[in-house]
Amino acid sequence: MQGRIHGNEPYGAESILTLLKDLGTNGSAEYQQIRDAFTIHFIPMYNPDGSELNIRQTVLYDDATGEPLLNDAGQQQRIDLNRDWVADKFQADESLAFYEYWTMVKPDYGIDIHHQGLKQQYGTGDDVTLSLGISLAPGGPTLPTLQGGAYDLLTRQMHGFVFQELSKYGYITMDRYQVGGNLEIDIKGGVVSAMMLGLDYQGMNPTGHSNPVVFFETSGNTSDGSLGQKARGKSIQQNVLAMKSLLSGLATDEVQQVDPEVWEEIPHAPVAGYSTDYAGFIPVSF
Repeated sequence: MQGRIHGNEPYGAESILTLLKDLGTNGSAEYQQIRDAFTIHFIPMYNPDGSELNIRQTVLYDDATGEPLLNDAGQQQRIDLNRDWVADKFQADESLAFYEYWTMVKPDYGIDIHHQGLKQQYGTGDDVTLSLGISLAPGGPTLPTLQGGAYDLLTRQMHGFVFQELSKYGYITMDRYQVGGNLEIDIKGGVVSAMMLGLDYQGMNPTGHSNPVVFFETSGNTSDGSLGQKARGKSIQQNVLAMKSLLSGLATDEVQQVDPEVWEEIPHAPVAGYSTDYAGFIPVSF
């Protein structure tokens, strides 16, 4: 479980730390079942430097001088850590450290916590509080080709289960994560995409280990002023509920019993195509 890979997205860290405390102190049967089923690895603060600066990226530094590296225009070199797990990148120390850790752990599943801008639910106009996302679009150009289609199925079930469970809470308004109004993302350069693709960087993942990953997007962030203190408690709680529900469902195999077509029931705009980082826009009839 990882959070705050973007420095201006604080609730990933706060939600993960809350869940960690609950897992360590709550004596309920549900939490005991999760503890019995899994060894859970937490990265609450993936991007500490960006968090201190309240910026999305991290700043690259010169190890010799301790000063920020500058580009040709004399500006600080800033790296989006969520786009740095790529064979010809790994520019930031954090990226290499957490990639190496991932290759050592070889997890079975992954959960990534983010923030997004303010948005309205398609069809109702209600303010969205939580978007359910998969970085390689189900049914898209890439995911059906991985693991014989197993990840295409399982990630739909994971979010389908979360959608069903969190729909019981009146203060949570969900939709599917989309960009540009009606595009699904198919981003091969993202960290969680690299996990599903089984990236082998410098021979550190020779067996090609991979695992399915989903992400949650809370509406609002700190740098654009759209995140108010009033919503803080509910925003953190919805992420804790989402993570706990998913862990519980995986522990009991309830996730694997979900009809993957529930993914289509999660509110979303009609899909026009896929936004990619390798081929631009790909129409839905690719």
